[in-house]
Amino acid sequence: MKETVLVIGGCRSGKSSHAQRLAEQIPSERKFYVATCVPHDEEMHRRVARHQQQRGRVWSTVEEPIHLPDIIRSHAEPGHLLLVDCLTLWISNLMMEADDVDTILKHVRRLTDALTDAACPVILVSNEVGGGIVPENRLARLFRDAAGFTNQHVAACADRVIWTVAGIPVTIKGEDILSGLR
Repeated sequence: MKETVLVIGGCRSGKSSHAQRLAEQIPSERKFYVATCVPHDEEMHRRVARHQQQRGRVWSTVEEPIHLPDIIRSHAEPGHLLLVDCLTLWISNLMMEADDVDTILKHVRRLTDALTDAACPVILVSNEVGGGIVPENRLARLFRDAAGFTNQHVAACADRVIWTVAGIPVTIKGEDILSGLR
């Protein structure tokens, strides 16, 4: 079964937990957790360690802050499953390399091409960033725009999009093809 799923929501909405539960329901020979986070402080290191402990030994972790499309291409084989957490950290990392939306969108096109070609289920987690006010500084606006465009492009190529609100997953695109597995 090949399916691309985008799990999106605000901060602390339950999106990562839901994505992991969803991934654990999908039968696969090998599960890869693709981490885009680069921990820069002690609090983030603790957060990463907590996530690793919650995943357990069934998961193989691949850390890749920039070259996400390449990781998907190299790991998305039949019998595998990929969980990417998260696209907004990936965008933040890309912004450290190039601070213009056009360059970031080239990376996003490579990502959606890799998702289209993937031979296994891929679940991606992303933050919804467009629900607030227009940021007052250029860098914050650039991030909001890049994340919004990324979410739109990934949602367009995804088979299913799930929005999480207060820990409640709501499917906003596609059907729950896993309902027969429960």
